[in-house]
Amino acid sequence: MRTIRSAAASIAMACALAASPALADDHANGSGHDHGAIAAAVDADYDSYLSPLFVHFHKNPELSFLENATAARMAAELRDAGLEVTENVGGTGVVGMVRNGEGPLILLRADMDGLPVLEKSGLEYASTATQVGLDGKEYPVMHACGHDVHITSMVGTARQLMAMKDQWSGTLMFIVQPAEERVGGAKAMLADGLYERFGKPDYALAFHVSSVLPTGKVSAAEGIQYSSADSVDITVPGIGAHGASPHAGRDPVYIASQIVTGIQSIVSREVMPLSPAVITVGSFHSGSKHNIISDQADLQLTVRSNDEDVRAQLLAAIERIAVNTGKAHGLPDDLPVKVVVSEGTPVTYNDKELARRLNNVMIRDLGEDAFMPFQQQGMGAEDFAYFVEEERGVPGYYFAVGGTPPEAFEAAENGGPAVPSHHSPLFKIAPKESVTLGTRAMVAAVLDLAPAS
Repeated sequence: MRTIRSAAASIAMACALAASPALADDHANGSGHDHGAIAAAVDADYDSYLSPLFVHFHKNPELSFLENATAARMAAELRDAGLEVTENVGGTGVVGMVRNGEGPLILLRADMDGLPVLEKSGLEYASTATQVGLDGKEYPVMHACGHDVHITSMVGTARQLMAMKDQWSGTLMFIVQPAEERVGGAKAMLADGLYERFGKPDYALAFHVSSVLPTGKVSAAEGIQYSSADSVDITVPGIGAHGASPHAGRDPVYIASQIVTGIQSIVSREVMPLSPAVITVGSFHSGSKHNIISDQADLQLTVRSNDEDVRAQLLAAIERIAVNTGKAHGLPDDLPVKVVVSEGTPVTYNDKELARRLNNVMIRDLGEDAFMPFQQQGMGAEDFAYFVEEERGVPGYYFAVGGTPPEAFEAAENGGPAVPSHHSPLFKIAPKESVTLGTRAMVAAVLDLAPAS
């Protein structure tokens, strides 16, 4: 029952935070909106409209930068809600704009790509989709990270706010983002002139459904929300030979194995112990036959940190160890080990002042028991960071929405099935509870940041 007790303690802390002078400001005196009525309207919209939309998205996931049908459906949904829609921004990205008088420009973002995972959730509406990826290979595809929740909630948020235009004033920019799983979609939309074409936001908002957070709860940090992430590809050349005559070649499997072992020393012996860091080798491929020493091995790594200096240190150390390990094992100068950073995103920081304000809004408008102080549950990453990088000067607020019923945690504590993690083929969340709370939280944030003039 550790999870349930932890949740209770966090709720108590949330209540204390709500009463804290550090969180008390003019926004804590009552929003003037009927949030009971808003909650009822969101629930009714889910039952009558959003539920089949969620099932459609879950059954029809698409891979990163190939979300053509998903983007077209989202464009149609936002148009039907009354937004001015532009498609093909940064590839498959969609932008929906609504201008409603004087006030701030607020970016609301939802990511839409699925993962190359064969779904084994057992859900009645489980995905059986397959798709040819950018590499030309066919993959099973699954919404194994909850992006179907995000885009369904975005439609719900747009529908609610369009029905409440007398209660807020300003401009909303709805961003349907591709390729979050490859941490490339946000960067691609910005490179396609997102802020130049549609305006630089005064605030940027997003949420992620979380399988490790109970339904009915939201959570956000006043600072680091997610870690940086870099995808590193290491190509280890070799000199092919017969498996019975290893002395006649240079074995890339052995050399690559030494690299895998060597880079584990970076975190344990080079990074300061109080600085979080992770280096994981997720893929190791080489050869085609028992008795053939191949001429190449390929490694794929994910590298995580909570600090840009540590991030740079990790990447430099990986290259140093990989290249010099190849040299130590006799690879000639014209066959060097190659290290390439193919994808990456910086640390996602919530603006402290904005996070304090909106965390207080969540407590006030969703209920004191709805907010849980944020605790980082690993080193997940998010390319939302690009929208709110310090040099862009856009305050960001990224929050988590609970996706797993409390009874599932209790069952797991008592010997039942474990709660599936994100990216697992068993991943599943409670759709109504997740979509509706995400929608209510987004609506509450907009109503606070863009009050009616």
